[in-house]
Amino acid sequence: QVQLVESGGGSAQAGGSMTLSCAASGSIFRLLSMGWYRQTPGKPRDLVGMLPTEGNADYADDVKGRFVLSRDGATNAVNLRMTNLKPEDTAIYYCIAKIRTHTSGSNVFTYWGRGTQVTVSS
Repeated sequence: QVQLVESGGGSAQAGGSMTLSCAASGSIFRLLSMGWYRQTPGKPRDLVGMLPTEGNADYADDVKGRFVLSRDGATNAVNLRMTNLKPEDTAIYYCIAKIRTHTSGSNVFTYWGRGTQVTVSS
């Protein structure tokens, strides 16, 4: 099995910054990509950004220029540095990882973290 453990989150003022971290552990053969989604009540879970192990990050339009993903390959972790936060960034942020496990063969499975609340006040 694979576990994603998130850290960070909390409250911030508009214009402030915050960093979310997520570490993957378990039966990981190959970690293909990691990133973050976010969700507000009554709405679907939306992409924030994804960072492949090989290649460039992909970001949602409303976070481009403000949020940056970085990977720590040695520890299978991803960080989301959020700057110039806005009240509309308030949401539960979920870590996501796409992984081939030691028993999955060529199949790729998607794993989710439990989510961490980010609240931005004006």
